Amino acid sequence: MKLPGILITIVLLGSNLFAQSKFAVEKGQIDFVSRAELELIKAYSSNIRGIVDFSTNQFAFSVDIKTFQGFNSSLQREHFMENYMEIEKYPRADFSGKIIEPVDYQTDGIYEVRAKGDLNIHGQKQIRIIKARITVKNGMINIDSDFVVPLADHNISIPKIVNQKIATEIEVSFKASLSHP
Repeated sequence: MKLPGILITIVLLGSNLFAQSKFAVEKGQIDFVSRAELELIKAYSSNIRGIVDFSTNQFAFSVDIKTFQGFNSSLQREHFMENYMEIEKYPRADFSGKIIEPVDYQTDGIYEVRAKGDLNIHGQKQIRIIKARITVKNGMINIDSDFVVPLADHNISIPKIVNQKIATEIEVSFKASLSHP
């Protein structure tokens, strides 16, 4: 009679452990920098959504383009939103896929990993492998990554009149703290 109770306990514990392998973005920030010959443009967004399932190493992250701020002027922000990112057609940027190296999310440490997946910006998906650092400490998980996004890869064209003010490759920095959803 006790055996079914033990089996139920094992099943519940197993499902609880599986659920604990999923972590969602608690807080985070994406920064980008355009270092062109005549102008430096910086912007950021703290409106990151995302989840990582360490039992499968799958992940998905998303940011609403309209949440970027910090430009040199409101006109620059408006041009970014309307002329280059076309947020009416392409409101989000997404990156989803799988972490290549294993991560023991239950053991403190720093894990240098590669994330392979679809980077979707401006409606153009590109398969990318992006290096990241995952830090596990006292049950907290942080992700840091720096990478470059060539505008041509995502069909973002720069008019010749401003080509010295906007870089053709944008430097991106991603930081996120994860917790259980």
